[in-house]
Amino acid sequence: MTKVSHLGTASRPLASTLALALALAPTTLLAQDAPAFKLGVVSFLSGGASGPFGVPSRNAAELIVDAINKGTLPAPYDTIGFAGTLVEPLFADEASKNVVADYQKLVQKDEVDGIVGYNSSGSCVAIAPEVEKLETLTVLSACGTSQIFEEIVTEPKYLFRAASHATMDNVAAARYVVEHTPEVVEKLSDIAGINQNYSWGFDSWRDFSASIQVLKEDVEIANEQFPKIFAGQYGAEISALLTARADVVHSSFWGGDLEALVIQGAGRGLFGRTQMVLTSSDTAIHRLGRQIPDGTIIGARGSYSIYAPQSELNDWFRQAYYDRYGVYPVHPAYQMANAVLGMKAAADKAGVGTEEAIIANLKGLSYEGPGGIVDMALADGHQAITGSAYGTYKFDTETGLGTVENIVTYKAECINPPADLTSQEWIKGGFVGADCE
Repeated sequence: MTKVSHLGTASRPLASTLALALALAPTTLLAQDAPAFKLGVVSFLSGGASGPFGVPSRNAAELIVDAINKGTLPAPYDTIGFAGTLVEPLFADEASKNVVADYQKLVQKDEVDGIVGYNSSGSCVAIAPEVEKLETLTVLSACGTSQIFEEIVTEPKYLFRAASHATMDNVAAARYVVEHTPEVVEKLSDIAGINQNYSWGFDSWRDFSASIQVLKEDVEIANEQFPKIFAGQYGAEISALLTARADVVHSSFWGGDLEALVIQGAGRGLFGRTQMVLTSSDTAIHRLGRQIPDGTIIGARGSYSIYAPQSELNDWFRQAYYDRYGVYPVHPAYQMANAVLGMKAAADKAGVGTEEAIIANLKGLSYEGPGGIVDMALADGHQAITGSAYGTYKFDTETGLGTVENIVTYKAECINPPADLTSQEWIKGGFVGADCE
């Protein structure tokens, strides 16, 4: 008892000093002393998809998290942390033989508070049921298959996606072809596709071909190719497409597969004989340059990268990314930024940076990303819709840089299905309710 009384008496001046120091301490000090929000960040850090996709995703997460922790983002994100809670990122490689086991490790062993990321639809299809089983906040940054919420997780609680799904990409691409390439549409009678042999490729081709056939009568499918993802060599498929002589060839290839298709297809004359539509191709512009044939229709999976609108947030993001990494951000970086900023927006709205608060406030939230507004409008507030844009490629020989021209921007309500219809129902029904004005 004497010891307790002695310590209590002696500590009073110290306690008063500490109380005063805490009262006067800056927010940054208090945030740093508080428990951090441990955030798992998953993207391709190795393999063929890492350079064009995974590394830009990781870089964006690193950049945004650092700025969040310092409070240096433009408004409305110019406060520290997730509502004052600092964010501790833990990076994981999506190029795994077992993405489900890796997801389980992040949750059960690493004890993350939330997870963000994933580029491939195959990865997302695999982990989606596990998210709900393990009851862990997970915000998918990309992986465009519409199956995630239309078929696999139809009553989500913990799973979100901050990017539009493939329907947006392909409805916009079809509209661009039919409404803004008169020299193509005048003779358009058949289309063909080369898409990867998994959910993303199947969904993309289904939505594009169905949309073209709704927008223009009497268009036939001349050829369909579905090579294995990351196959790398497409000689047989290119030969089949050349033989088919379709007026338009569509591809949702991404990453290394996209670059291989451009190089091999251009070398064989495919791009000169047909109108090529590449829905996920902005990542190749700075990597391939003049190897991309002029006139190729270029998509960026939204109003990102070369299509991003001017804003204080986008200006900051582009310049900060360039200053740090020596290149400008491509669409996977924008998608990752959207996902992390969605978490921050939800936490700041709640006033507390916890998993429970983010889940409750991200649902149905509309917030600003560097590529424009992200509206969590589908799947009971768990699936985003965004606007998009397309243009045609033009290599500038004077600057040595790839550019796009004839740009058309589509608002989200024009190219995404409404909440009460699946993608297929909406397209086959003639885009009921689409607002394209």
